[in-house]
Amino acid sequence: MRQLAATGAVVFGVAVSHAAIAQDFDNARVVTETVGDGLHVFFGQGEGIIAGNMLVSIGSSGVLLVDDQVPGIAPKYQAAISAAGGGEIDFVINTHWHFDHADGNQLLGNEGVWFVAHENSRRMMMRDNEINLVNQVIEQPAYPAHALPVATYDDSMRMHFNGERIDLLHFGPAHTTGDTAVLFRDRNLVHLGDVFNTSGYPFIDADNGGSLDGVIAFCEGVLAELAPGAVVVPGHGAVSDYDGLAAYIAMLRAIRDRISALIESGASLEQVIAARPTSDWDATRGDPGMLINRAYASMTR
Repeated sequence: MRQLAATGAVVFGVAVSHAAIAQDFDNARVVTETVGDGLHVFFGQGEGIIAGNMLVSIGSSGVLLVDDQVPGIAPKYQAAISAAGGGEIDFVINTHWHFDHADGNQLLGNEGVWFVAHENSRRMMMRDNEINLVNQVIEQPAYPAHALPVATYDDSMRMHFNGERIDLLHFGPAHTTGDTAVLFRDRNLVHLGDVFNTSGYPFIDADNGGSLDGVIAFCEGVLAELAPGAVVVPGHGAVSDYDGLAAYIAMLRAIRDRISALIESGASLEQVIAARPTSDWDATRGDPGMLINRAYASMTR
């Protein structure tokens, strides 16, 4: 199955359906990294593929996923689960409601899978939304009833599955208003969703309540729950560790402080961009335009 991009999809200010984004699912592949006994990270890869990292737990209780990417990749990760010794998927924990992490709900919900998420993520899944990526606005329609979480929480929740204690933690609005950190407590391992990104700078969904201050506070809260040597799975990019998360927090604090000082001096968005508050990290993180734009929006609203 191949979906074709809508004409003009990347023009600034043009709203496009996420279903119209070009993704070549026929040539997509799922790359597996084993991070523990019965615990694997799945990366959806391929030309044009937009899919968040997944974490799968396989054991005596069954199969639990953290995030389920998009329906077009589902057959690929279902095959990867089978290759790793798993069967049908029992539970999916959605780290947040964005389509590249939760659209698989619409397929898996018809197969009897149960979904768990923060209450705010369920609320967002129940309505039509727009995700402002600066160079385009993505329209994400409301999910049907079968794709909605059946269990939600406010601050924390605990699951016991495959002999694991799994803590679901929320530290306030960050990447979105409904982010979940999924902590495998006895493994010292966490999936942070898009609050943590090792493939570039983080995206802040400022128009839907996210904020740079919130991303920092959320990551600080998670780091306090971890011990040195922890495995930290980001929403996008390579698996990291305790020190990588600590360095990420330090970077975002420095960027926040620089932008804040510029705002206090009366700087416009254009002046903040020209001041290059991210210059120390651009060589490794890439284009900072979306981060600065969305950070500025969240700090001046």
